[in-house]
Amino acid sequence: MEIKKIMDSGLMETFVMGIATEEEVEKVLLLKKQHPEFQDALEQLELDMEALALSMAVPPPIGALEKIENEINEIQLRNKSIQKAPEVDDRFDRAYQERTKQERYIEVESESNQMRINKAWKWVFAAVFILGKVFLATAIYFYLENRQAQEQIKDLKIELKLKTPIK
Repeated sequence: MEIKKIMDSGLMETFVMGIATEEEVEKVLLLKKQHPEFQDALEQLELDMEALALSMAVPPPIGALEKIENEINEIQLRNKSIQKAPEVDDRFDRAYQERTKQERYIEVESESNQMRINKAWKWVFAAVFILGKVFLATAIYFYLENRQAQEQIKDLKIELKLKTPIK
């Protein structure tokens, strides 16, 4: 029963996420050795967390690996050229600086963060926007007309009361 309480306390989750304190880590490792059901539950939690992480993973953009490899290769070539010949280093350094002026950062996102809309949908959205404005204007118009009609009814009721004799 005690082990069930510990399993429900959230200790395993903090351990699996890597945010447990040193004392908590020691406690988990000790419980793992002493209780096989704790170890089984911990392994199942790790598998569940891994499955969750894989289901929510975002794949890197196409070409990102090649760009990273090219950058690493250029850095390695630069380091080798520095060690071999200083006169070659100046030429390589100028070429490297020229290239980095044009491309300061490795582009990680291959697509724009803006929505792309088919041209036909643009017209639909424009029509919906215009219709919304028309309906808003119509609603305001009828609201004001209704208010004016209510005031006229109120005035007519007062006038009727004044004209009818009091019994």
